[in-house]
Amino acid sequence: MPTTKPAPKNVLGQPLAACCADPITGFYRDGYCRTGPGDTGVHTVCAEMTAEFLEFTRSRGNDLSTPVPEYHFPGLAPGDRWCLCAARWKEAYDAGVAPPVVLKACHISSLEFATLEELQEFAVD
Repeated sequence: MPTTKPAPKNVLGQPLAACCADPITGFYRDGYCRTGPGDTGVHTVCAEMTAEFLEFTRSRGNDLSTPVPEYHFPGLAPGDRWCLCAARWKEAYDAGVAPPVVLKACHISSLEFATLEELQEFAVD
């Protein structure tokens, strides 16, 4: 009997919504903050970039502002939405520079790194 894989859930227990198509985001570059085999960074938090967060992550060795054409990465600007590594979002939260999040587009796996209450503090939806 064929089995269908259940649709991924968001942190609210609902079907996962798309995060962003321009720029196209997600570990699988499909617009969704899904995770799976190979995604060691757990790119599950749909966040809206801020200048403060972009500077913070650059200072931690992950420059998200500079384009990297060979990886089809356009570079991000404040206001762009992007699937962040859940641990980096939590690190930014603990440092007081967490960017806003789109709860309906944050994969449920994000809750392994941050509580729903922490994410809700920065929710834009």
